[in-house]
Amino acid sequence: MSTAAPRTAGPDHLWSVDEHLADILATVRPLEPIELNLLDAQGCVLVEDVTVPVSLPPFDNSSMDGYAVRVADVAGASEQYPAALEVVGDVAAGQADLLHVGPGQAARIMTGAPLPPGAETVVPVEWTDGGLGEGPADGMRARSLAPEGATGQVLVHRPAGPRAHVRAKGSDVRAGDRALEAGTVLGPPQISLLAAIGRGTVRVRPRPRVVVLSTGSELVQPDEELRPGQIYDSNSFALTAAARDAGAIAYRVGAVADDAATLRDTIEDQLVRADLVVTTGGVSVGAYDVVKEALSYTADEDEPGSGVEFRRIAMQPGKPQGFGSVGPDHTPLLALPGNPVSSYVSFELFVRPAIRTLMGLTDVHRPRVRARLTADRALTSPKGRRQFLRGRYADGTVTPVGGAGSHLVAALAQANALIVVPEDVESVTPGTETEVVLLG
Repeated sequence: MSTAAPRTAGPDHLWSVDEHLADILATVRPLEPIELNLLDAQGCVLVEDVTVPVSLPPFDNSSMDGYAVRVADVAGASEQYPAALEVVGDVAAGQADLLHVGPGQAARIMTGAPLPPGAETVVPVEWTDGGLGEGPADGMRARSLAPEGATGQVLVHRPAGPRAHVRAKGSDVRAGDRALEAGTVLGPPQISLLAAIGRGTVRVRPRPRVVVLSTGSELVQPDEELRPGQIYDSNSFALTAAARDAGAIAYRVGAVADDAATLRDTIEDQLVRADLVVTTGGVSVGAYDVVKEALSYTADEDEPGSGVEFRRIAMQPGKPQGFGSVGPDHTPLLALPGNPVSSYVSFELFVRPAIRTLMGLTDVHRPRVRARLTADRALTSPKGRRQFLRGRYADGTVTPVGGAGSHLVAALAQANALIVVPEDVESVTPGTETEVVLLG
């Protein structure tokens, strides 16, 4: 992985959402391809087309348990006049030495077994007497085609057309076909196809390793007792889960106290397993904004070009943001605000696209649609900022969920979309069509 240095701007510059995102995506580079075993490649992106070396299925085979026969031998067979055929043997799945089916003969065949030479079709076992060899009952007369002296016999009660219940060689894919194209994300069906055509390894871009940590001396881990002034650390859990949902291998470090030296040491220790570092909290202008204190861009002689620039973005929530690189390998780092909704919205807008870019995907954004606003009152938005409100989308409509506060975690848990209010819009009335970012 390589990264270019992010652009810098004066302290009074107000970045737009699009400018900040464009800078991130222009800086982050896809990870270098590697060869992985199939199960290790799950969730990764192919970097080359995969061609089928052998047809699937590789031979004509039966799709049912039954009897492999000649079409002429069962033509006209019925319940009253079944065709009696000599059973010459069994054909099992994986069998190499195949018997020959001649006139008046049948071979008992299992699902997936190769169609034996001479056979033209398969009669399901339900259309026969199961090879009981008891002959016709209740006055029915079998139309026997078996040679004299035959011992095993099956009665067939229905005719079968040519190649009935036969899976033809190459009916799935043929040798030389393109099985998967570069850029495909490997899920269970794709892993299955690769195994079926004999591929044990595949060349992919690996899933990015993302380290997530939150900052704040007030943060306590779940299941611990809260003391006055303390809150539970939810951000590191939310962002780690979001990173995994985006396709990354995510490591949650947890909360780091408000101490710049401790934060720098923690990040340095984590760089060995990080393709991307995400922090939350400590990016504003307060006296204890430790991330800003510890990581602000400096001309480091040992690590030239490293450091994080802290910016003001024309958005709500999530105005304070940080972006840059740290460590000898210039590992990209995104510093997000500490309020739960601000950090999650920031992740969706900036971190998720960065993760998808590291994976080598071309479409890195959440889908967006137009939806009609259903609400009991107009939505208001500060002029000059792009606002992202939580909403519930269904059937072309979107309904706000909760208020605009950036601390309202319960409302976030009910939302499946973000309602986008542009910078130049201060009010959105019910019934207005608006842009919606789909989160699910």
